Amino acid sequence: MTLQNLLAIRQLQAHSADAAAIGKLLAAAERNLADAQVEAISPDSRFDVAYKCVMQCAMLGLWANGYRTSTSQPGHHQTAIQCLTHTMGVPKDDVVVLDALRRQRNISDYEGDPVSGPTLIACLDEAAKLLAHTKRWLREHRPELMGNV
Repeated sequence: MTLQNLLAIRQLQAHSADAAAIGKLLAAAERNLADAQVEAISPDSRFDVAYKCVMQCAMLGLWANGYRTSTSQPGHHQTAIQCLTHTMGVPKDDVVVLDALRRQRNISDYEGDPVSGPTLIACLDEAAKLLAHTKRWLREHRPELMGNV
């Protein structure tokens, strides 16, 4: 499914983001990844903020391409993650892993299952990798949105 198809079925909306908005969301993603490294908080909370970094990166990819998810529609997290191949060229295998982390987040949040150590480490690693990819992609493909970052 293309971004245009997702727009047509209202899973995405047109969105115009400027360098200031991109910079603010990128800084939030960086803060969240830093917070996820704090070992004094629970693994569940660390996982949540690392996952939040993943979502913020997915939003950055959409914004940089003129879209945002329709948050009133169910599955907007899934849509944002699955769009990463279209928005920033994230390999499909990486998207599969990120989507598995999304499912784990749902289980943790809505069923109360604790996050395991290996799952936390995977989320931290994937968030760091996606944040680096996002910065690199923005610099290479949308430098005008990077401002002073």
